[in-house]
Amino acid sequence: MIEGIPLPSTDDPLDAPYWEAARRGALVVQACRSCSVRRFPPRPMCPACQSIDYEWQRMSGNGRIWSFVLPHPPLLPAFAKVAPYNVIVVELADDPSIRMVGNLVTSDAGEINEVDPTTITIGAPVRVVFQPVTDDVVLTRWVLA
Repeated sequence: MIEGIPLPSTDDPLDAPYWEAARRGALVVQACRSCSVRRFPPRPMCPACQSIDYEWQRMSGNGRIWSFVLPHPPLLPAFAKVAPYNVIVVELADDPSIRMVGNLVTSDAGEINEVDPTTITIGAPVRVVFQPVTDDVVLTRWVLA
C-alpha cells in the first residue's frame, strides 16, 4: 500500500452507495429513473433530462482500455516513490458512454506500477477488481480480461 495516499470521502450521501457497493465487490453507476441515462461520476441531476430521480445499477465490471497515461514525477508526494505508474481510462461494456479511471494491475492485490507500460494497449479488454485500502475505502482497479 502507498503510504499517505489521498483517499476519497465515503460518507457523502451523493456517492456513498458507490463506495458501499465497492466494499461488497460490486461496480455500480447512477441511472436516471426518468430517461434511463446512466452517469458516472455521481451527480445529483441527470445531464440529459435534469431529473433528480435516480437509482444505482450494477454493471458487469467488464470494459476496454479507452486511453492511458504514465504520470512521472513531480507528483503528489505519496505517489513519487511508485512513479511512473499507469492510469487507464476504461470504457464500460455495459454502457460505452461511461468511462472510469483507475490503474491496470495483475490482481486485486496488485501495485499500481507492476504492469510494464509497453504492454498496455488501447482497446484491450479488462475487468474490474476491488482493492481494499482501509475499512471504508475499496478502490476499483482493472486487470486484463
